[in-house]
Amino acid sequence: MGNPEVKRWDNDQIIIPAGKYTSLKEAVEKEYANLSGANLSGADLSWADLSRADLSWADLSGANLSRANLSRADLSWADLSGANLSGANLSRADLSRANLSGANLKKIPNLNTPTINEYIKKYKIKKVGDYIYVFKGVTDNLESPQPHTKIKYTKGIHEVEFADCDVWQDCSYGISLSPTEEATKEWGTKIIKVKVNIGDIVCIPVYGNEKKFRVKKCTVL
Repeated sequence: MGNPEVKRWDNDQIIIPAGKYTSLKEAVEKEYANLSGANLSGADLSWADLSRADLSWADLSGANLSRANLSRADLSWADLSGANLSGANLSRADLSRANLSGANLKKIPNLNTPTINEYIKKYKIKKVGDYIYVFKGVTDNLESPQPHTKIKYTKGIHEVEFADCDVWQDCSYGISLSPTEEATKEWGTKIIKVKVNIGDIVCIPVYGNEKKFRVKKCTVL
């Protein structure tokens, strides 16, 4: 589509004037921060780089977004009904309140977050009764390497008031643990062993679950 013009769907206000870009894909890639409320219904945006794009409230119904890079994009309240998202990168994208009815969500990497039993089996996690035995990366003084976390992981029980259950967020509030000792090495200078009741697991993220998952309570061994 040459000489594209992009308007808001609700009031026809021009967001991207005609003649500024040679194609619609180029237009949205260049103006990625100015697409809130854009009317992109039926647009062919396959393979487009829309990382961090502001597509909140946008009309993307029926759009072809196959293999598009939508990592960290704001898709909150967007209309994605009937959109083709096959193979799209949605890591850390905000899909809160988005309309995904009838959307093609096939071939999205790790889209279907594993069940707890599948997760245990996949990473060969030791399980005894209702408890699993996993790992936590900490600093030399036994604290989390994340600056906002104040927990000191001394021997015993540790619990947080809030742990984020949003599977699209691989890094968020809660106690982050790793399923394998190898994965833990990325998160600290020391590795400690912990046990977790499976009922205290709040989130196995869609992306990055090979490195960490979140719990609300654990026991340092």
